[in-house]
This record gives sequence, structure tokens and C-alpha cells, in this order.
Amino acid sequence: MPKTELAKIVGERIRSLRKKQKLSQEELAHLAAIHPTYIGQLERGEKNVTIDTLEKITNALNISLEELFRFSGLNKDVDGAIVQLNKHLSEFSDQDRETLLDMINILIDWRDRTNKEQPSG
Repeated sequence: MPKTELAKIVGERIRSLRKKQKLSQEELAHLAAIHPTYIGQLERGEKNVTIDTLEKITNALNISLEELFRFSGLNKDVDGAIVQLNKHLSEFSDQDRETLLDMINILIDWRDRTNKEQPSG
């Protein structure tokens, strides 16, 4: 069972869009010509979705693949930061983007270690 972070995120996004359209898993499965059990597994992040299946799901939801991966509206502060980062990143070379990602990962590791070392309470 995959249960990767990306599989969970995509599954949560599918569930969110399905519920927004007031569709049950069974209704979405019927519209997409997919087994209802598989829809549930995707939504829980238990299965990795293929591009072909994503296409069926997005067609059934009457959305584009781009919209499926557009996470706007989930958190306006995060959305604003993502827009700004995207703008800046488009001006960087591939190597600079990789370096920046390495730096971000170092900062996240440092934060996580610092949080573990602090006494709770």
C-alpha cells in the first residue's frame, strides 16, 4: 500500500472536489467508469493513481488536470506565499532552484530538531 505523502495529497484533493460537487464515491465512480472501491482507496492515499485514471476522474468532475492540482483556497496565507515563491523561482536557474530546495530542507530539519529538543509544557 503506497500511503506516500503525494498519494495522500492527491486523494484528499479528489475527495474535496468530489464533496464540493456533492457527489458520493459511487456517483463519481460511475461517472468516471471506475470501481467505487478504487475511488475510496485513492481518496485515502492507499493506491497510486495513474494519469489515465486522473483523466477519467477530472473528466467526471468536469475540471482540468491543472485545476485538480491547484490547491488555492486551502490557506490564503500559504497561497500568497506560493504565488510569490513561484514568481521568484521562475527567475532562477535549475541549479539555483535545486540549491534553494536543499537550503529549505536543511531549515526544515533544523526546525524539527529544535522542536524536539524543547521541553513541552
